[in-house]
Amino acid sequence: MPNWNFKVLLYNKLQIEKKIVFNLIGIALIALVYACTGVNEPSKITIAAAANTQYALESIIEKFTEKTGISCELIIGSSGKHTAQIIEGAPFDIFVSADMKYPSDLYKKGLTTAAPEIYAYGKLVLWTMVDGLPISIENLNDSDIKHIALANPKTAPYGQAALEVLEKNGLLYGLENKLVYGESVAQTNQFIYSKSAEIGFTAQSVVLSPEMKGEGYWVFINDSSYTPISQGVVVINQPNRNNSQAYKFYKFLFSKEAKIILKDFGYSVDE
Repeated sequence: MPNWNFKVLLYNKLQIEKKIVFNLIGIALIALVYACTGVNEPSKITIAAAANTQYALESIIEKFTEKTGISCELIIGSSGKHTAQIIEGAPFDIFVSADMKYPSDLYKKGLTTAAPEIYAYGKLVLWTMVDGLPISIENLNDSDIKHIALANPKTAPYGQAALEVLEKNGLLYGLENKLVYGESVAQTNQFIYSKSAEIGFTAQSVVLSPEMKGEGYWVFINDSSYTPISQGVVVINQPNRNNSQAYKFYKFLFSKEAKIILKDFGYSVDE
């Protein structure tokens, strides 16, 4: 007479072993898919950056991608606008600001992985495309100057610095009717370049860029006339997203290679 209890036990044992094998195969397949597709690892990083940094960052990104193989999407705008977008959940990985205030605000809200660090100090210049136009702070009252462009001081630190310069020189209230505000340094540059404004305040990094170098005329503004433009960077907290690539770019921004590029664009990096 067959031992049915033994056969049942043997059958159950085989079924359990079969299930374990299938589970192990399933786990191995999932691991393989993760390894091949890089789940939660973005194919590229998205960098929200202040408009003054555009040209310098394009050069830095080129070096970074060449070195790491990691591609980057650069989104240019005012620091204030980017901050509002990040608070609303914009999918940015890195925020390269024109000041320390905006990234500090994001850190206080728990939206960044760490407190911001200063990567550079920006410089302000006065720029015109009009031949023969007197170009100095003192000559902004000149009758040939109908419009003076600057970035919106409410959202762009370079615009705030420009207002400080005018106020320190006792010109702010006398020139109010001439002031034309761009949404960011980028739009301010358009006003100046198109001669919609005869003259304007912009970042030194703009006039030293390969795209703009030799275009028009500009003078350096004594940086004792405005609060130092300490520019900060942060990695944004993105839930369910691996930000190891963002950290690599963050680290590269402080590298010797990146600092050389920043200096070439007129930034100070050693203060």
